[in-house]
Amino acid sequence: MAAPASHRRSMLSERPTSGASSRVVLADRLSSCTTDVAALARVVLRASRSAELLGQASQNMAAQEDALQHCEEHMEKMLIMTTHLQYQQGAIEKNVCLIEEVMEQLRHLVK
Repeated sequence: MAAPASHRRSMLSERPTSGASSRVVLADRLSSCTTDVAALARVVLRASRSAELLGQASQNMAAQEDALQHCEEHMEKMLIMTTHLQYQQGAIEKNVCLIEEVMEQLRHLVK
């Protein structure tokens, strides 16, 4: 990757005039490169953490989907049970009415 034009210009203007100044420029460039490498390492580390968090989120989402599916199955079973209980309630109410009629008929027979 080519260096930006402003960076190239600053590099040209920093040309050493003597051995001592070239060491200072070299030390500055080395420090700058070290800082850039450290920043790159932080970005890579942050990206790997993001990938790890995305993996965990994906696993959690899958677990929630399973839980929701189980809840839906239980709700369907409860709906079926509610329907059966309603039929039984209707039959019981009908039998209660019939018991009153049978009791009335028994009273007439016993008299």
